[in-house]
Amino acid sequence: MPQLDLTADQLLTTTRAVRRRLDLTRPVDRALVEECLALATQAPTGRNRQRWDFVVVTDPARRAALAGLYRLGLTHPRDPVARTGLDRTTEDTARRLRLAVSAQHLFDHLHEVPVLVVPCVRIEGRHELAGHVGQANTWGSILPAVWQFMLAARSRGLGTAWTTPHLHYEREAAELLGIPYETVAQAALVPLAHTLGTDFRPGPRVDTARITHWDTW
Repeated sequence: MPQLDLTADQLLTTTRAVRRRLDLTRPVDRALVEECLALATQAPTGRNRQRWDFVVVTDPARRAALAGLYRLGLTHPRDPVARTGLDRTTEDTARRLRLAVSAQHLFDHLHEVPVLVVPCVRIEGRHELAGHVGQANTWGSILPAVWQFMLAARSRGLGTAWTTPHLHYEREAAELLGIPYETVAQAALVPLAHTLGTDFRPGPRVDTARITHWDTW
C-alpha cells in the first residue's frame, strides 16, 4: 500500500485518535503491521535497553475477550479516579458530547476492529512501578515507541487510538494473552484498522503561549 503524501508537519498534526472512522470490514495486512513495528522500534528508549514487546491480536475470540476487559474497565473500574468539575461552557459541552459519541462507538465495536495491539515494557518486577522515578523511566521507554507506531500507521492510511481501560484488568489480560504479569507491564490497548477516508485535520489545542514557561513557572 502506498504511503500518504504527507509532510512531517502534516503527519504530526493529523495523527488523531480514531474511533468512529475505523474500517471494521477491511483486513489489515500483516506486512503493514510489521512495517509500523519496525519504525516503532527506532524510537529512543532509556539506556538503549529496548525493553518493548508488542502483542498483536488478530484472533477473533481473543479480540472479543480483550474488548470485554476494555468494557469492564470502563463500566466497573477497579481503581476509579475521582472526577474533577467540568467547564460547562457551550464549546466544552459540545466537544465532550462529540467525544462521548466517538467513545461509545468504540465501546460498541472494539471487538470488530481487525487488529488490537498491546504494547508492553519489560520490568524487573512490579515494585519498579511504585515510585515516580521508576514510572518515568519505565513509561519513557515504551511511550515514544507507541507514538512512532501510531505515526507510521497514519502514514499508511491506518487509524489508531490510545486506550487504557483494560488495564484495570491487566492481570486477566495477561492470562488471556500469555503475558508474564510480574515481569512485563502492559502500557495500552491500541485498535488498528484502515480508516474511512484519510482527510484528518489538526485538533483544537490550547495556545502554546498559555502553557509555555520560560526559565521559571
